[in-house]
Amino acid sequence: MRKLEQCASCLFCAHDHHVVCAVHPAGPGSETCLDFRPDPDFEEKQFEDFLGRGEETFENPESTNPNDEQWEPEGASYYNGELIVQPRQRWTREQQLELLETHPMFTGKCPSCGAFFNSDYTARVHWDCECGWMDDTV
Repeated sequence: MRKLEQCASCLFCAHDHHVVCAVHPAGPGSETCLDFRPDPDFEEKQFEDFLGRGEETFENPESTNPNDEQWEPEGASYYNGELIVQPRQRWTREQQLELLETHPMFTGKCPSCGAFFNSDYTARVHWDCECGWMDDTV
């Protein structure tokens, strides 16, 4: 798909990331478009870039500095202008990272004695070691 800089202000522009315009769905085939018609209402239209592919929008209500990150409430995020509340997690982010760094399922060895487990991780349900370390996450 090929999109020219002037496409955004064209009357036929679809303003969609799948289709460029009504005349050339995959975009014009050259560096210029013979079907370009300036949109008289272009300056008045408001476009939101939800995927972050175009111009950056500034929506942080907590700051007046445009270099700050986009603001999102704790435990939620915005998708297509709608607030999506994240489900409550079983473990904190720190506990999840510790699990990734120490659990035999990810490291292949016992966190207590360092003994290696066999490499068939798909059939394993319990990760108990001969040294006495037991997986209590199940």
